[in-house]
Amino acid sequence: MSDDLIAKYGDARVPRYTSYPTAAAFSAAVGPDEYAGNLAHIAAAGPVSVYLHVPFCRSICWYCGCHTTITRQDAPVADYLDVMKEEIELVSFTAGNDVPVKYVHFGGGTPSVMKPQEFSALMAKLRSAFTFEMKAGVAVEIDPRTLAAPMIDALAENGVDRASLGVQSFDPIVQAGIKRLQSFEQTERAVAGLRSAGVSSINFDLIYGLPKQTVQSCVETVRLAAELRPERFAVFGYAHIPAFKKHQRLIDEASLPDAKQRNEQAEVIAEELQKAGYQRIGLDHFALPDDQLALAARNRALRRNFQGYTTDGCDSLIGLGSSAIGRLPAGYMQNHVPLGLYAERIAFGVLPTAKGYLLSEEDKLRARVIERLMCDFEADLGQLSSGSGFDTGFLVERNDRLGELMADGVVTISGERIVVCEEARFMVRAVAAAFDAYFGSHGHTHSKAA
Repeated sequence: MSDDLIAKYGDARVPRYTSYPTAAAFSAAVGPDEYAGNLAHIAAAGPVSVYLHVPFCRSICWYCGCHTTITRQDAPVADYLDVMKEEIELVSFTAGNDVPVKYVHFGGGTPSVMKPQEFSALMAKLRSAFTFEMKAGVAVEIDPRTLAAPMIDALAENGVDRASLGVQSFDPIVQAGIKRLQSFEQTERAVAGLRSAGVSSINFDLIYGLPKQTVQSCVETVRLAAELRPERFAVFGYAHIPAFKKHQRLIDEASLPDAKQRNEQAEVIAEELQKAGYQRIGLDHFALPDDQLALAARNRALRRNFQGYTTDGCDSLIGLGSSAIGRLPAGYMQNHVPLGLYAERIAFGVLPTAKGYLLSEEDKLRARVIERLMCDFEADLGQLSSGSGFDTGFLVERNDRLGELMADGVVTISGERIVVCEEARFMVRAVAAAFDAYFGSHGHTHSKAA
């Protein structure tokens, strides 16, 4: 792939497509009433996933793009968890108290900022409000720097079977540039503790495109991380959006790699992980060959949601906590972001829905196409549109963006099957954007495609 095409598509700012439409299309016209009406029928749609957003950290990492609040005190966290318990009761009551749960994911922020007893109480509330399946999976995002033995015990006692650890980079120069100092030894201790407690699956998050990051530092980070043998890796490109995340202004923009350098870093990370025995999954995940994520990829059963690539096949996701996004068969619902407004709504007995989006049949078709492209790097438009009432012609005819990608050799089309060329797979988000009817219409700034 030429440097010109890498620059052309790598510098393009496009969504990550963990949903379609993306959050930029959400509207305040969809609120608590629409959410309540759809929750009333959610149990009939099969088992659901539950996402809980814990928006607190002890310190800010300059690269962070999450909705989070910095606190050194425990009281704000405890108060927030009390509100979240009330939200759980409110959602459960609205949904009829018999919703089957298959997966639970704690994100943030830093969910492990909770005290062990607080985590246990929150899990108890979930289990009393919903009907957990026998082998329901529970995943938690963890900061290895603050993980202590009592919290590890609480995670294990409450059925946590997967932990995702933020690593980003082991290069001390890069760590200083993002204000996140984390030694290999801290990470090693966290992994050993989780393993000994019976947490069977561990994921590491790595980031490329960080300030002062080099190809060699990426190689060294991967080699160290692979020594700990996590089952999975998620590798993300740093999204520099200082207009939306003001703390990112602390990062020296002159020290950030350009599109070509970012692509080189991404590819060398992929190369080193594959040398270490990991299978590349979709755009940015890697897994050991016997991991469920790798099996799903080989069987064309991989899915994509707000946590990235997943084996979670549930059609419904209940989002709990400030800023959390839920997905129901009818569309998306997002809670209020400000903590005070989120708590106020719940105190009045009102679902804290700030905005959302109700899906049309065309949206659902486009979502299927985009998900298969993101997961498989190809999509059979005829198969995906079967039963939708749509002729696939409208997806490709007069589609200038798609035509440009074809002319540049990024994709090929044979019949109704579109395929992303192997050497251009890192540009798959740009391909997905060709099927996004709303791309560019909301004035939202996204991350770079590579």
